[in-house]
Amino acid sequence: MAIKENLEIVEKRICAACEKAGRKRDEVTLVAVSKTKPAEVVIEAADAGQILFGENKVQEAQNKIPLCPGSLQWHLIGHLQSNKARMAASGIFRMIHSVDSEKLLRALDEYTAVPLPVLIQVNVSGEGSKDGCPPDEAAALIEAANRCSKVEVHGLMTIPPFTPDPEKARVHFSNLRKLRDRLQQETGTPLPELSMGMSHDFEIAIEEGATFIRVGSDIFGSR
Repeated sequence: MAIKENLEIVEKRICAACEKAGRKRDEVTLVAVSKTKPAEVVIEAADAGQILFGENKVQEAQNKIPLCPGSLQWHLIGHLQSNKARMAASGIFRMIHSVDSEKLLRALDEYTAVPLPVLIQVNVSGEGSKDGCPPDEAAALIEAANRCSKVEVHGLMTIPPFTPDPEKARVHFSNLRKLRDRLQQETGTPLPELSMGMSHDFEIAIEEGATFIRVGSDIFGSR
């Protein structure tokens, strides 16, 4: 099936989930996860109207982005080590979803030349194989971001444990939303964005308040 048709199917699923949740369609932004996919595939998605793409690795993105239309927008959604902060903050990404340490915050703030929106990645499930800070450390990271001069924290991100039953992810999405609500009160920091939900569970994420959903395989096929 062509990417254009896949995007149309995903769009219908987003609209149905928004309607079920009583939300407006423009409250949810689709990040097309293009990691490991060549520039030609991104261009095909762009020709079908997709603007925002997500990459996992800085170096892959650096090689791919110059081959794609300049009108596209890019978010970094994969784990970022502080020694790659200079590359990540070079201006190629509109937002970084995966900040999980004060060291990384400081490095990004040092290297970015312009305001850089970030999301704090939280490991709400406590799963050992997942990146992200523990929930009880998120407030300190938000306060640290507020002390930065150019990095701006806009919200939270999480990746729940994979389960074939998407309904089982609901508790993790709900917990991230509740944590966000509490952190807004505790820190006085607006945190409008929640990046959560992927191909198999984004409807549940939308019902629980996602503002960014990260969809790869249902657009581009399996890797």
